[in-house]
Amino acid sequence: MQKRESAKNPGSAATPAKRGRPVGSIAGSAAASAAAAAADSAAPAFLFGPTLQVPISFADQNNKRIVLALQSGLKSELTWALNTLSLLSFKEKDDLRRDATPLAKIPGLLDALLQVIDDWRDIAIPREYKRSSRLRSFGENSAVTGFGNEYEQTSSVDIPSHPGSTKSWVTEWWFEEDGLFNLDQEGRSEKQQCAVATSNIIRNFSFMPENETIMAQNRHCLETLFQSIEDHYMQDEELITNALETLVNLSPLIDLRIFSSSKPSHIKIKEKDAVHGIIKMLESSIKSWHCAAAELLGRLIINPDNEPFLLSSAAQIYKRLVDLLGANAADSQAAAVGALYNLVEVNIDCRLKLGSERWAVDRLLKLVKTPHPVPEVCRKAVLVLESLVSEPQNRGHLAHHETSFAEILMSEGGRYSDTFARILYELNSRPNNKVVTARGVWGM
Repeated sequence: MQKRESAKNPGSAATPAKRGRPVGSIAGSAAASAAAAAADSAAPAFLFGPTLQVPISFADQNNKRIVLALQSGLKSELTWALNTLSLLSFKEKDDLRRDATPLAKIPGLLDALLQVIDDWRDIAIPREYKRSSRLRSFGENSAVTGFGNEYEQTSSVDIPSHPGSTKSWVTEWWFEEDGLFNLDQEGRSEKQQCAVATSNIIRNFSFMPENETIMAQNRHCLETLFQSIEDHYMQDEELITNALETLVNLSPLIDLRIFSSSKPSHIKIKEKDAVHGIIKMLESSIKSWHCAAAELLGRLIINPDNEPFLLSSAAQIYKRLVDLLGANAADSQAAAVGALYNLVEVNIDCRLKLGSERWAVDRLLKLVKTPHPVPEVCRKAVLVLESLVSEPQNRGHLAHHETSFAEILMSEGGRYSDTFARILYELNSRPNNKVVTARGVWGM
């Protein structure tokens, strides 16, 4: 795919960033970043906010203490550890901690952080604590067993707390998790805040290249992240956003087969569950979620080992991506085009399904005609159209737009004239003809 892109546009810009939002997700992102850099260099030093210099060896000297604080479950220790890791996981441009130990390589640190999120999820998910009634037949004629005539079929039983006392207590509290941990509303809120702060730290970890491989190969890490987005209807929005951005950062290294590997599993998740969670995010009305999900799909499909799991839901994916092409938000359109650009390179079946999708060609053309504010998005939309026309079965769908192709081709200053010339040639050539230079056919 990279060879194809470089061959068709040898003068294109450098390879887009590996991590972060999709290209063009923020209109004028390149210009905005350049302007911000220029403003930073021109602004006087006293206008900058306060900065905190962290000693180079701080993490190495306190790594055991940080892990133990996370595992302690004490509010003060957990708060200190999360505050410390929030500072350590954020690197400024002039930070001198380049030779320090990568945070994900500290023994037990990543698992301790993930356990904080798992603990919150365990109390966040509503559960039924009622026990089903069981018929006691053993010793039913004897009162000393406690299961005879004096035993009630309900889940609670009144028993004197001590001899001579008339006060009764309920045995069901042994089976109630809330009673066991004595968590009130304030305690649940604090647990939730700790989980959100932890997800932000893990997200910061994923931006560091030295942490990527460790995190992408950690089954517990991927299970927690995918479980967070699957439980989006009962989780904090910031936690879900952090989980999605972490997965996007790790996506070039993610192999979905890890969920069926021999590595120890902490949460029972299969490959289809992970894909189902991504599709749920793709169908969300929240822009940041469906943009991140589209980018995640586009990056996961690059790995051939992920194709069988993703293509099993191809119909849902294509339909939603085409819907995003017609959205009014430029971010959503850019994310959809980026995902389709990678999907059409997989196999013939992908190109045929997208070509037969209603409004797909029309909306791709509209992005080029309008045009989209980010030129890279327009270029990829044109290349998607070229991929579709390469299949003879798609030419009937594209032939209805032949006039639009010719208008773009003949327009003054047409940036994509060569590509549309090749598209028009494919539409008017016989399937058994060899491709020749379109310039000679159209007189360009």
